[in-house]
Amino acid sequence: MTGTAKNTLGAGGKFGARDVGAKESAAMSQLLALLESRYAMRVLWALRDGHAQTFRLLQDSVGGITPNTLNTRLKELRASGLLHHDNEGYLLTATGIELTRRLGEVTAYAPKWGASQARKPR
Repeated sequence: MTGTAKNTLGAGGKFGARDVGAKESAAMSQLLALLESRYAMRVLWALRDGHAQTFRLLQDSVGGITPNTLNTRLKELRASGLLHHDNEGYLLTATGIELTRRLGEVTAYAPKWGASQARKPR
């Protein structure tokens, strides 16, 4: 079973026996590592409305990010194909738009999850 992972989450949040190949697992690890980078998700989220933002405007939109950190994140996100820069500023690519749309599904899920956490005895 080298290169596969069992017990991945399936439909309805149940664990199933679907095998995840090594390539899919590596891609997931890379994506999660990128998204876990400080401010990466906030940069993507700030650009999700489709309007180009200059470096300065993006820095204000993200809030609390240093110019150096923002520059690093922008380089990483551009290299990963999630955003690009043109004469108007930074914009999500088609891939970045799809990712933020999928991350938006978490927004719908979060209140359900939060309610379940509130019901747990502490």
